[in-house]
Amino acid sequence: MKKEAKNEFQLVHPNAAGIDIAKDVHYVCVPSDRDETPVQHFGSYTEDLHLLAQWLKQCKIDTVAMESTGIYWVQLFLILEEYGFDVFLVNARHIKNVSGRKSDVLDCQWIQQLHSFGLLNKSFQPENEIRELRAYLRHRKSLTLSDASQVQLMQKAFEQMNIKLQNVLTDICGKSGKLIIEAVLAGERNPEVLVELVDSKVKASKEEIMKSLVGNWRNEHLFELRQAYELYQVFREKISECDVQIEDVLQKISTGSLSEQNDTKSLRGVYSKNRFNFNATNYINSIVGVNITKIFGISEILALDIISETGIDMSKWPTKKHFTSWLNLVPNNRISGGKQLKSKKVKKKNKAGQAFLMAAFSIQRSNNWLGSFHRRMKAKHGPGIATKATARKIALVFYDMIKFHKEFDPINIETYDQIFADQKIKYIKNQALKLGLKLVSA
Repeated sequence: MKKEAKNEFQLVHPNAAGIDIAKDVHYVCVPSDRDETPVQHFGSYTEDLHLLAQWLKQCKIDTVAMESTGIYWVQLFLILEEYGFDVFLVNARHIKNVSGRKSDVLDCQWIQQLHSFGLLNKSFQPENEIRELRAYLRHRKSLTLSDASQVQLMQKAFEQMNIKLQNVLTDICGKSGKLIIEAVLAGERNPEVLVELVDSKVKASKEEIMKSLVGNWRNEHLFELRQAYELYQVFREKISECDVQIEDVLQKISTGSLSEQNDTKSLRGVYSKNRFNFNATNYINSIVGVNITKIFGISEILALDIISETGIDMSKWPTKKHFTSWLNLVPNNRISGGKQLKSKKVKKKNKAGQAFLMAAFSIQRSNNWLGSFHRRMKAKHGPGIATKATARKIALVFYDMIKFHKEFDPINIETYDQIFADQKIKYIKNQALKLGLKLVSA
């Protein structure tokens, strides 16, 4: 009798290495026939990283796999790319999900073994210029959050003195609010003088504003107000400096048609306090080829946030389903025996997906078809599922616009609502027929 053939894994990457990333030392494993000591360790200094890459070259390695551990992988990833290696940055969760015994081997050996048999998928990484843009935008976002925390401290200081300025001004750091704060810090306490600094466009009456400026001016809270305002000014200055760097990167990435677009004044989105100090819409149009800020809920900032995370090459995702799955905007459906099991929420933070969720949340009351879709889903499934479903719709529109250079052509809201009204009537008629009844128009 012939022996049954064993199902063995095929060797996909014969020249593969595995690296276990750590803060101080990196352990590297190559195939056992490439060196007398196939497992070696290297320090984390730049000189050590170059020695690591040179050793891999001596061992005739083509591809390297390593876990995305914190931020310790970044420089090694860039150096290995410079040396021409095909670098697989792998999600640690994926390695953990592959069953096998690794208690008697080092992590780097386990990674090398999995990578050799093609069991690891590389995480998406955009091009170098997009990565540079992403770094600036993420830093700008952290500055904006720090800036917002100082505004909250100013509001707290006013509230402790029973100054109700935030009750009459939408933004205490707007034009009128800043003039009042600077006058207060300069020593002015008279409400009749302070109220004259308020812009005429403010909706609150002068009498109401004067009442809000009467309180208990205490030195300790004025000190808090002064420091918070000074830090706020610093953060606003740093955000402006960051905008200069972002514009420089956008000029590098733009295709050269920017000068033509600058001749015609491109309409920017709705004004927001934290938007860029330059017209980013022109750059987005030049880079992408279409104006994605026309998509409902997508502002200049969100548009650049998404581009910095996804890049502009949609070929990395063969279909829309691959794209929305990567964004974590689809349910985690599990099927066994032809039946759908209970969905389990995936604990994965995708910054591009979060940007789409923010866009979806912002249009829930909008008078457009996406806003109508959000409200319909909210009534049926609740706010969480509605926001995620709407974010997926926006992501699908974004994918088509980037990949096929299609302009945004929204459905008329009346047409959209009528389609679902007709479907609802058809459903009710079918239910009536099943019960032996007939639906009659009023």
